[in-house]
Amino acid sequence: MCDVSCWMSNVSSIIAGTRVECLLLLTFEKLLIANRGEIACRVSYNFQVIKTCKKMGIKTVAIHSDVDSSAVHVKMADEAVCVGPAPTSKSYLNMDAIMEAIKKTRAQAVHPGYGFLSENKEFARRLASEGVTFVGPDTHAIQAMGDKIESKLLAKNAKVNTIPGFDGVVKDADEAVRIAREIGYPVMIKASAGGGGKGMRIAWNDEETREGFRFSSQEAASSFGDDRLLIEKFIDNPRHMKSRFVLADKHDNALRNQKVVEEAPSTFLDPETRRAMGEQAVALAKAVKYSSAGTVEFLVDTKKNFYFLEMNTRLQVEHPITECITGLDLVQEMIRVAKGYPLRHKQADIPINGWAVECRVYAEDPYKSFGLPSIGRLSRYQEPLHVSNVRVDSGIQEGSDISIYYDPMISKLITYGSDRAEALQRMEEALDNYVIRGVTHNIALLREVIIHPRFVQGDVSTKFLPDVYPDGFKGHKLTDLEKRELLAIATSLYMAEQLRSQQFLGSPRISLAKLDLNNWELSIQLGDGTYSVTVSNNGSTFSVEVDGMKLNVTSEWNLASPLLSVTIDGTQRTIQCLSRDAAGNISIQFLGTVYKLRILTKLAAELSKYMPEKAVEDTTSILRSPMPGAVVAVSVKPGDLVSEGQEICVIEAMKMQNSMIAAKTGKVKAVHCKAGETVGEGDLLIELE
Repeated sequence: MCDVSCWMSNVSSIIAGTRVECLLLLTFEKLLIANRGEIACRVSYNFQVIKTCKKMGIKTVAIHSDVDSSAVHVKMADEAVCVGPAPTSKSYLNMDAIMEAIKKTRAQAVHPGYGFLSENKEFARRLASEGVTFVGPDTHAIQAMGDKIESKLLAKNAKVNTIPGFDGVVKDADEAVRIAREIGYPVMIKASAGGGGKGMRIAWNDEETREGFRFSSQEAASSFGDDRLLIEKFIDNPRHMKSRFVLADKHDNALRNQKVVEEAPSTFLDPETRRAMGEQAVALAKAVKYSSAGTVEFLVDTKKNFYFLEMNTRLQVEHPITECITGLDLVQEMIRVAKGYPLRHKQADIPINGWAVECRVYAEDPYKSFGLPSIGRLSRYQEPLHVSNVRVDSGIQEGSDISIYYDPMISKLITYGSDRAEALQRMEEALDNYVIRGVTHNIALLREVIIHPRFVQGDVSTKFLPDVYPDGFKGHKLTDLEKRELLAIATSLYMAEQLRSQQFLGSPRISLAKLDLNNWELSIQLGDGTYSVTVSNNGSTFSVEVDGMKLNVTSEWNLASPLLSVTIDGTQRTIQCLSRDAAGNISIQFLGTVYKLRILTKLAAELSKYMPEKAVEDTTSILRSPMPGAVVAVSVKPGDLVSEGQEICVIEAMKMQNSMIAAKTGKVKAVHCKAGETVGEGDLLIELE
């Protein structure tokens, strides 16, 4: 799903040549995609909205859990097979059911995507024993590189820089504490198998190490079917660099490309460091005779010293930005390599062209710990594909459900430009034009990050969010001018609706009271402030006076459209009116952040002073679930005494476990949940006396 203009003209010839060649190649008749969501859709479709597999003459088979029976990836495939109920351990990690689906459909190859079984050596071994091609590296490479413990040992032997730490398997919490003390705090506890942030915790003391060991092992078992952990020194204030093998084939050819965070190329690396990092990455791949796409990850400190972190023996989540700056279709190349074809390009054939930025759009509440999961049905969904140089990799559509069982990713939003400034400007525009209704999302946080001066200057690290928002994310902070613009837009929307309500089939209704359109006086509540405004109308333009400043707001005022383009004294803004009611309440998404306002006439504002206010709930005596999820454990019962900060229960959402703690010291009055139950956001869990 990408605008073709996203690709530089000098790589278009490469892609065009690929289209012709792939039609002539003999690959596979049928391929099963052992995954779900956007990556399953990505394997079926290429970046130009033409089916990658269809283009290569390959039929596709989707697997799905029972709750995913109507998912987009299921509809896109030629065939679909249900492999079990919703829990991942019974469906997408259920090797027996997947192997049966392969036999049933006679698939000749399997693409694992990322996550789930993509780095599981046993799955690759079982496929090989059945004569089914695994679109990825062989079992030896998966074992060597997919296991973080073994890969670190191999990296040392290949003379790759590694992070100091314990190179074995941590047996229990007591051993974890002992090892952490020997290494020296802070330490990183992480799952040996898998990635994506699952099964990963930073510990600064013994207590956090014990807690981190417990949660990380449980998350690793749930996500990857492997609860082994390792511990290494946490590199403070690092940059996360990834040197991608665009491909390594079975003929000892390897290519690479590098990126930082989720943009490419890097703002931080100089040519010398980039070359050294790439050489070590290629050396490591050749040491294990690696074939297929993969990624070597490094942490880079402020002095540009880099350390091997891990190798992902699969297609990387953020591979689209590599595709954008190279012009390669990595999924297609993986399939070719799996069939035994050599790489068609040398390293010199793949220059870095332009700049690409990727934002992961999640169904998460960024105001809660930078992103607690949200669930619900997408009541309205519109991707910003009308914006030039935009690509959206998604596995959902309007009407899709975001459930508690899987990762809450909505899509990967990618923008491309000739340079970084253009790519970021496109991203800002794309985020403003992205319509997502029915679930809470992180658009506000994404937009704030890409416009923050530190990010724009390239001054980023893995501590960016806690450094920039030490008290948590609060949304966009309006300047005085932006606040006036928001008030003027809200006033104009209110007036446009009032004027529309007086029309019937294009003709004025019979009005009981004549309205003075030349001088409306309104009162607007925004946050803790109340503002008096006056407004008049002239066709499609409203003149609004706020704090002694007059602003002219012009638009088509199509109130049924999810997106509204308004011009304020020559400045164009794209806003979304999320809700409005007869009481004057209106919610507007402006500059990425949702603002709630209340607009009243002057008389109504005077009378509202006499209305009683709703009592504020005492949240210290109760514990409500901050997110939808499943109750993993309840640690208290009625009558128990608890201390402030003590763990009361554990909620699991989207395979991440979250400890719920007491807000004060007291006695437990009632427990309203038990292990195994599902809870919604805001559900009452525990009451204290």
